[in-house]
Amino acid sequence: MFSRIATFYVADLFRVNKCLGLLGCSAHPLCLRLHGAAGPLSKILKSIWNLSAACCIGLCSSLAGLADHVKTGLAAAESYYAQQQYSQAEAELRSLLLQVPRDYSANELLGLVLTAEGRDADATPFFENAVRMSPASVPARENLAANYAKRNKNILAEMEFKTLVRLDPKNFDLQHNCGEFYINLGKIAAAVVPLKAAQQLRPTDYANGYDLSLAEMMSGRLAEAETQVQSLLALKETSELHSILAEVYEKQNKFLLAAKEYQRAAQMDPTEDSIFDWGAELLRHKNLQEAAQVFESGVNLYPQSWRLNTGLGLARHMLGNDQDAVNPLVHAVDLNPTDPRSYFFLATLGRIASDQSAQVTARVERYARENPKLAQAQLYYATNLWQRDEASNETTNGEKIEWLLKKAVALDPRLAQAHMQLGVLYSRRGDYPRAAAEFERTIKFEPAQAVAHYRLAQALSRIGQKKQSAQELEIFRKLDSATKEEDTVVAFLLTRQEKPK
Repeated sequence: MFSRIATFYVADLFRVNKCLGLLGCSAHPLCLRLHGAAGPLSKILKSIWNLSAACCIGLCSSLAGLADHVKTGLAAAESYYAQQQYSQAEAELRSLLLQVPRDYSANELLGLVLTAEGRDADATPFFENAVRMSPASVPARENLAANYAKRNKNILAEMEFKTLVRLDPKNFDLQHNCGEFYINLGKIAAAVVPLKAAQQLRPTDYANGYDLSLAEMMSGRLAEAETQVQSLLALKETSELHSILAEVYEKQNKFLLAAKEYQRAAQMDPTEDSIFDWGAELLRHKNLQEAAQVFESGVNLYPQSWRLNTGLGLARHMLGNDQDAVNPLVHAVDLNPTDPRSYFFLATLGRIASDQSAQVTARVERYARENPKLAQAQLYYATNLWQRDEASNETTNGEKIEWLLKKAVALDPRLAQAHMQLGVLYSRRGDYPRAAAEFERTIKFEPAQAVAHYRLAQALSRIGQKKQSAQELEIFRKLDSATKEEDTVVAFLLTRQEKPK
């Protein structure tokens, strides 16, 4: 009985003293009652009291010692981390976590140490521990969100970013980083909301405003993008802002304004990109003389630029001056000899001088030889040989041209232009049935190619299929197909976003 009563009182003492922070305090009423009690029970309880108080004091001393040890260990680990002595910091923290596995600071710091060592996967559980121990901690969730994003755990990262902006919606950095996360993920429309929230918090922040302008433009919010860029320009005029505004105007079909903005961007900062954008805009809208001048000035500044040399060659070609177009286009091929686009642009050239033709042939022949399984390479070589024969009024390469074209369609049966050239070749030989068959294959793979319908009508007429010929002529009249020149310009404009391979 005495033991049960004693146990009860000891338990009660621990509860009361723990709650009031008065372990071992004789001034407590319960202590006074015990000290003032009489009889056998009182002596036992006094003995128990003295024992429990001594134990509690010892426990507090142990805890205090552990706390000091943790504090010392964390300080040492932080010092190692600051000095980039990551292995020492890791060893110190792992030793601490064996004793205090739920310590928030130790888990968080070890996550940072492992991240600094490039061990993102190893860092994840420690960042997760820190968040579990302090769910409302913004720094803990920031670290975890960044870790998930680096490891492409995008769903988890997105959940953390959403939690962060709920926890602290007035935090500019959180809103901005959330927007950047969505941009890196390719979710441009989703990036607009946090970027706009960040901009409202800090309207003069240029970097966030620039990102917001891009996100609004790319997600089709053109009026908002225009307003945002104009407000930034009022704060700070830069070439890149004029470039964005030019793109906004281009998408709004305000072509003159777009050209002026590209011009302003290039004049402020004549980089390869800004000059290219200006020249490409002029080329797109057939301001050919101005485009040629812009590209020429760009080539003078950046003679090793593949895109600027290509632009200059195309502008001169579209002006009808293929002989002046040869040098920049050949130079572009030499700058970028493995990229098929280089030969596509070179193939636009028509009648040129014999010495220039030899330069072109040397490039396309090498390309076909080095890429024997590439159908387009064989087509370019065949086309060049055909142009050389026509320029000299000869047919010396006829058999080789046919062989190259057949090789091209064998490698790629869907290569419409090769079928088209074979059809023209057979037509010139008077072999109209074979010509008609090749034109039909051309149309099968490119139904909107008007010239193929016209040539098929001619071939069908020659073999007596008048009704079918009339039908093809009618299709030809209705089609509003893009010209080869327009196709070439479109292909060139794509190089704005895509660097040479």
